[in-house]
Amino acid sequence: MRRDAALGYGLPVQPVLSSFLRVVLTAWVALLLGGLTPVAQGVLPDEVASLANSVAGWTVPTAALVWWLARSRVEAALGGAVAFVALTLGYSVVSDWRGEQFDPTFWATIGIVAGPVIGLAAHALRRPAREAAVGAGVLSGVLVGEAVYGLTVIADTTSPVFWWICAAAGVILLGAMCARLARPGAIVLACGTSAAVAGAFVVAYRLLGGVGA
Repeated sequence: MRRDAALGYGLPVQPVLSSFLRVVLTAWVALLLGGLTPVAQGVLPDEVASLANSVAGWTVPTAALVWWLARSRVEAALGGAVAFVALTLGYSVVSDWRGEQFDPTFWATIGIVAGPVIGLAAHALRRPAREAAVGAGVLSGVLVGEAVYGLTVIADTTSPVFWWICAAAGVILLGAMCARLARPGAIVLACGTSAAVAGAFVVAYRLLGGVGA
């Protein structure tokens, strides 16, 4: 038996340790970014102030961290959940320091459910055509869906600038992936997934009352 077998299950110690450290790094960076969010709410110009109070503001850093650090689907799912929860906890801690009470329970729960989906979608961008198409569709759908919600449901209380930026980011991501895939089936899959997720996002957010929007 190899000397690097872990816990008697034949799992190499070094890869397991490396995975653990990548997830920990994901958590720490997300915690820091979450802590910066309450500060950003007070300094961002009105046109983009919604960034610090939007699902996109959590989705983009979570996806970026997982895309950068995760090396497997398990890491991606775990990293997505950890990042989303850490962002929420960082926001809560700094808000409390600033004298603004924020209960992280709701968004942490959402993060445990949605975080793995975002993580897997981000990791899928590195995978073969079908997985990449679905991953791009999910991420694009979240961005476009929130943009639609912002431009319709809460248009009277927020600036449209950030929502148009969200929409553009989602479309650019989808377009770039479609150009990379260059396969009709994968392109249809990516666009269909994006449309389905965007629609589901708007419906779900309406049901939740746009909490946090």
